[in-house]
Amino acid sequence: METNTQQSITEGKSTAIIAYITVIGLIIAFVQNSEKKNTFANFHIRQSLGLMCTGFALGLVNIIPILGWIVSVFGMIVLLILWISGLLNALNGKESPVPILGNLYNKWFSGIQ
Repeated sequence: METNTQQSITEGKSTAIIAYITVIGLIIAFVQNSEKKNTFANFHIRQSLGLMCTGFALGLVNIIPILGWIVSVFGMIVLLILWISGLLNALNGKESPVPILGNLYNKWFSGIQ
């Protein structure tokens, strides 16, 4: 992982924060960052995209009666905690992956530059 300068973090901070605000925010952040290619913003866009995909997968699991509902409820609670962690990292200018799945998100979405 490449280290960001303070200037890079400052420039990409608003885009990184926007990435965590709904799917529309993620799309806006992706479009905003398509020209400048800020590495700090890219990192948080990948994290947010991973969280959104995980939420979608949990929504699909929710279709399964009883066991799926239980897994989905607990998964959504964990996902909310991960989302808050990612948002706080973006707000504080930190480039640390969300717990549990963050490193996988970086690997899976490494094509987003």
